[in-house]
Amino acid sequence: MRLFIFGTGFSSKAFVEEVRDQFDWIGGTTRSSDKMEALRTLGVEPFLFDGSSQGDGVAEALKQATHILVSIAPNEAGDPVLNQYANEIVGAKPRWIGYLSTVGVYGNHDGAWVDEETPLNPVSKRSVQRVAAEEAWLAFAEQNDLPVQIFRLSGIYGPGRNAFENFRKGTARRLVKPGQVFNRIHVADLAGALKAAMTKPSTRVFNVTDDEPAPPQDVVAFAAELLGVEAPPEIPFETADLTPMARSFYGENKRVSNQRVKDELGFTFRYPDYRVALKALLETV
Repeated sequence: MRLFIFGTGFSSKAFVEEVRDQFDWIGGTTRSSDKMEALRTLGVEPFLFDGSSQGDGVAEALKQATHILVSIAPNEAGDPVLNQYANEIVGAKPRWIGYLSTVGVYGNHDGAWVDEETPLNPVSKRSVQRVAAEEAWLAFAEQNDLPVQIFRLSGIYGPGRNAFENFRKGTARRLVKPGQVFNRIHVADLAGALKAAMTKPSTRVFNVTDDEPAPPQDVVAFAAELLGVEAPPEIPFETADLTPMARSFYGENKRVSNQRVKDELGFTFRYPDYRVALKALLETV
């Protein structure tokens, strides 16, 4: 079995760690030549691909790929992988294609629950582009009789990317917007869900998210408690100094259900909520 990954970043690397023993070869793309050696150390043969044109050697590698993971964001021109490599993927006839999307495609639901059948109502430009990319991949799957699984991810965290890191950097803040909640997903659970899905190829959409949507300030306060430090003072959202992108995240308020992943893939989360995860991550700080 041969796995090819478009966009070998935080999530994809965790997936590699989860499934490396199942593959005879793993290749993956990066936009930066500076990151190629790190991929080799991970056991991934590196390829350069910036999305604007085909990268050297990628087409040849794809011809032998049995599994493909796409972790590259779309842009105004659409999905870079489909734009550059649709023919090669059709020719390879992979057993499984996974596409990493975002729960941002649901838009704002004022804190109500959403699942995979909820109509999409993207708010931000990046989420509008994600919806278009999802639709393109699902159409590609139908037209070419290929299994494409769409994974809608919530906020990803894990080793080196968590609330403790913000305390270490001195950037921890407790922003409060009444009624606001977010879902999260530990990167190890993300990788585990992909592994479970890979054994059941289909064309299907899955929310990959934890059990407990929670106010962001509660996560910061719990991290402070675990560290034995005082929690940062509460800052009203209205007066907070935020980038436009950070502020846009607070414009979407919803609770995302993960029931389909449990029911259809039989997946059990290692870190079903932020408290379990932060207690485990504390050991790595």
